[in-house]
Amino acid sequence: MKNKYIDLIEQTFDFPQEEFRVEDNELYFHNIPLMDIIKQYGTPLKISYLPKISQQIQKAKKLFNVAIARSDYQGDYHYCYCTKSSHFSFVLEEVLKNDVHLETSSAFDIFLLETLHEQGLIDKETYIICNGFKRPQYIENIAKLINEEFVNTIPILDNKFELDQLDRNITRKCKIGMRIAAEEEPKFEFYTSRLGIRYNDIIPYYEEKIKNNPKFELKMLHFFINTGIRDSAYYWNELSKCVNLYCQLKHICPELDSLNIGGGFPIKNSLSFDYDYEYMAEEIIAQIKMICDRNNTPEPHIFTEFGSYTVGESGAVLYSIIDQKQQNDRELWDMIDSSFMTTLPDTWALNQRFILLGINKWDSEYERVFLGGLTCDSEDYYNAEAHANAIFLPKLDNEEPLYIGLFHTGAYQESIGGYGGIQHCLIPAPKHIIIDLDEEGEYTTKLFAKEQSHKSMLRILGY
Repeated sequence: MKNKYIDLIEQTFDFPQEEFRVEDNELYFHNIPLMDIIKQYGTPLKISYLPKISQQIQKAKKLFNVAIARSDYQGDYHYCYCTKSSHFSFVLEEVLKNDVHLETSSAFDIFLLETLHEQGLIDKETYIICNGFKRPQYIENIAKLINEEFVNTIPILDNKFELDQLDRNITRKCKIGMRIAAEEEPKFEFYTSRLGIRYNDIIPYYEEKIKNNPKFELKMLHFFINTGIRDSAYYWNELSKCVNLYCQLKHICPELDSLNIGGGFPIKNSLSFDYDYEYMAEEIIAQIKMICDRNNTPEPHIFTEFGSYTVGESGAVLYSIIDQKQQNDRELWDMIDSSFMTTLPDTWALNQRFILLGINKWDSEYERVFLGGLTCDSEDYYNAEAHANAIFLPKLDNEEPLYIGLFHTGAYQESIGGYGGIQHCLIPAPKHIIIDLDEEGEYTTKLFAKEQSHKSMLRILGY
């Protein structure tokens, strides 16, 4: 009778997979024995596996460059990392090993870039795409970069008022972009994104405010689809509208030469994940080329701003099951030694799903459970997987604790959770380690942050 946990996983999914395998009934993540990591550092524990970041970047660069070659597309491809996905120094250091560019969202992002420049990690030729609604400090910081001859700094106009503010602060000629306010999918509570300038206003605004201003050179048209790059009629329709607008604008603005399609490549959030990255990259390039050919317009250089795609699959969080509670005749609650709300806030804020697997006891029988966090909030739980919205884990026994991991958690969770700040119910933030590979291909670990102390919390609270 096949009733062991390993049987369940192998019957439900195509397993083992690229980053997951089992040896001696224990889970390996990118060939790293997770039980050895747990024995060294304990739980709860956050992991950042740096090589995956470079793998993702190189994969996307190859996909788009191959698509460009196959279509005989005349523009270039530029990969930008969306810094808001993870601002950690070790993430940016790994990202910048791959000859890429950066996208910013706020004033403090610019201070971060200045530090990277001081460290020699970026130079004044690096493309810096400045998105977001720009308050005065952000405008001043962008202007400072441009005035200091960061020649590829491109502020993207999010509204009609930012140009005048930039004009007052910038002292030299500079490149700018304009963001299109995309139409949202019907399921949204509103029709048009709050970000960017309306389709119908782009060309009149260019002719009125930019065309005859000698300080500004419109180089980029930017759009972003909130629900990501998907093979859907909605996505292809929005892309088509954007490219057609680009062609119209190019005919009256010869210096315009770049199209920024934003981010949106998905990450693997289930063992049953299926997404044809190659097809999507080739189809995007083919669609842009076809529309440009139809409008007798040179193809634009393509920029992307991948954030979650870059860093998401590098992260994992490991927990211990510290107890089990039977709350009625059908519901078993496995309690973790931390909180989902504080360590993985997207699980309750956005109902985000991550890959969930047991780390040990793969030869044990399995049972259906709910997972509960330590806070007293009723929303601090996790209860959905690919098994018809149920979680199955190895049964508990008194011989060995059960450990579990949630994987591909590397994007946004720390910033949304308030890294280093006050946690719900004062549950401390877990240890955080960095895993890398040495020259021989052996993994190395480094403690980035200890478990949060009560003193640091009390200091923040004014005690």
